[in-house]
Amino acid sequence: MSEAIAPILEAILRKADQKLEAARRSLDARDWDDAPSRAYYAAFHAVTAVLRQRGAVFTSQEQTLGAFNRDFVATGQFPKDTARVLTRLFKDRQLGDYEVLATLDAETAREDVHDAGQLVRLCRDLVGRGG
Repeated sequence: MSEAIAPILEAILRKADQKLEAARRSLDARDWDDAPSRAYYAAFHAVTAVLRQRGAVFTSQEQTLGAFNRDFVATGQFPKDTARVLTRLFKDRQLGDYEVLATLDAETAREDVHDAGQLVRLCRDLVGRGG
């Protein structure tokens, strides 16, 4: 990361990286419910860094995701399907963390971890460029 990135942004992006690595370890362990949960939080922390770089801080996940979609996806700074990906990651996290009668499958878990990894990279690139 660039020296110009504020320490708080570095810390948030480091948290995103940690969650992404935890998601990958969950995939390796064939934990199809936990991998999407960790993937969601990797993406969530990454978009939080992007918003924080512009001084935007929110008190709920829904506010954070909504602001990111409004300010970065709708404006074309991120691919249009990013909003759909974030929604899917959030729903899969809910299912993996809270549902007891259903479980996520390997394909879903792998897709979530892959997509979260791409989003973390895009967010890191934007923060590195100064937003």
